[in-house]
Amino acid sequence: MAGRVSERTRGAFPDMSVVDAPPETIILGEVIDDSHLHGVLALIQNLGLQVVSVNQVRR
Repeated sequence: MAGRVSERTRGAFPDMSVVDAPPETIILGEVIDDSHLHGVLALIQNLGLQVVSVNQVRR
């Protein structure tokens, strides 16, 4: 996401890591299924944040 997010916004993602990576903020976390992904994306949209990219990392 472009820009930095507030502490309050960080708190909206309790099970994820929120990392400053100027000029962006990166939210990292495990997404268990499509429904969970859509929920996270809806939360991001409801907070008025802009998604720059979504990347899958395989273990």
